[in-house]
Amino acid sequence: MYSEEEGAAAVRGARRAVEASVQGKRPPRLDLPASFNRKAGVFVTLTTYPSGDLRGCIGFPEPIFPLAKALPDAAISAALRDPRFPPVRPSELERLLVEVSLLTPPAQVVVSRPKEYPAHVRVGQDGLIIERGGARGLLLPQVAVEYGWDAEEFLAHTCAKAGLLPDAWLQDGTRLYRFQAEIFTEVSPRGEIRRHALEEPDGSRR
Repeated sequence: MYSEEEGAAAVRGARRAVEASVQGKRPPRLDLPASFNRKAGVFVTLTTYPSGDLRGCIGFPEPIFPLAKALPDAAISAALRDPRFPPVRPSELERLLVEVSLLTPPAQVVVSRPKEYPAHVRVGQDGLIIERGGARGLLLPQVAVEYGWDAEEFLAHTCAKAGLLPDAWLQDGTRLYRFQAEIFTEVSPRGEIRRHALEEPDGSRR
């Protein structure tokens, strides 16, 4: 669990890393909590304000690096290296929202038959990773909520993210992992930072 103060520090740190990299400056020294010295997965998501269009999203699913290193690296990559988008321009910084997802380690979902996977996917709580052969796709938990997907749709779209057929999750040999995320986001560019509570399929909030 991350506190509100830790979440706000993560978003402010990501914002500073994004702005420095976009402006061609050296990565800044970030004032981060001591707890960020432990290894953790993290994603940084950039969206346009106020339209909410995705502008970049990159991160580290696995707890490979200390969060203090992974966070600015993910922020810089989201701004400059997401292959789906051109690099963020300095003129865009005033119209970008920064969101940070702090992840739990992925855990493999083990079932006797692939058809059982949907029963183990908790929309509103879980993010998913699908692996098959050399293909791998990841979707954060907030994505399923934003699009209103059920568990089977979430699985299908995660397969598509991996470059697989949407029903690849039904094939033997496909591996499914799930993880959770604590999400903190700017309400307005450089403005207030709040915890992003996801809605369950019945409309309740967790």
